[in-house]
Amino acid sequence: LIPARAGSKRVAGKNVRELAEHLTTPLYFAHIRASTGSPVQQTNCHPFRFDNWLFMHNGAIHGFPTLKRDLAFAVAPELFPQIQGSTDSEMLFHLALTFGLRDDPVAGVSRAVGFIEEVAKKHGIDDVMQMTLAVTDGTTIWAFRYATASVPRTLFVSDAVSVLRKLHPDAPLLAPLLERVSDETRVVASEPLTDLGGVFVEVQPSTVLAVQ
Repeated sequence: LIPARAGSKRVAGKNVRELAEHLTTPLYFAHIRASTGSPVQQTNCHPFRFDNWLFMHNGAIHGFPTLKRDLAFAVAPELFPQIQGSTDSEMLFHLALTFGLRDDPVAGVSRAVGFIEEVAKKHGIDDVMQMTLAVTDGTTIWAFRYATASVPRTLFVSDAVSVLRKLHPDAPLLAPLLERVSDETRVVASEPLTDLGGVFVEVQPSTVLAVQ
């Protein structure tokens, strides 16, 4: 989707609705771009892609302008040309790829975060990492909630569809949707997408969630 220009929200919303009527997929990512300092432009918009991998990050690498040079030099030489934008999130993705994301996503992300924390410590930055993060190979989604020292951004996952059908059998919008999806369907989101009780469960800090 091409980012909408200022004043064109109504047109963009209609575009999304019309496109959505024709899209079918067993797995999808959706991200609303909010800048923490880098320009809002297409190359800085999530999800970032490498081969069959997609990556989204909600949060920030604090002190990124100070750390950027050291972090960039740690990216594998064959991966560095793939960096198109200027965000801390895209840098984190390529560090995770460098540290083994494709072989073991949990270990790759963990090593990348640990490396960033080591670099930040050398520069006197204490609470460097703030993230909820999602990555997929097209089959499985791994979602992380973590912060170096502060409370991390929120992360939620929907409860089992069988449970939700019993909890809300007559909910006007939810019940028809639940009849159309499989028992294995899950939604992972930074905030609950409904006020109905019991639909979303909070993922605890320093946790990784796998949906497959």
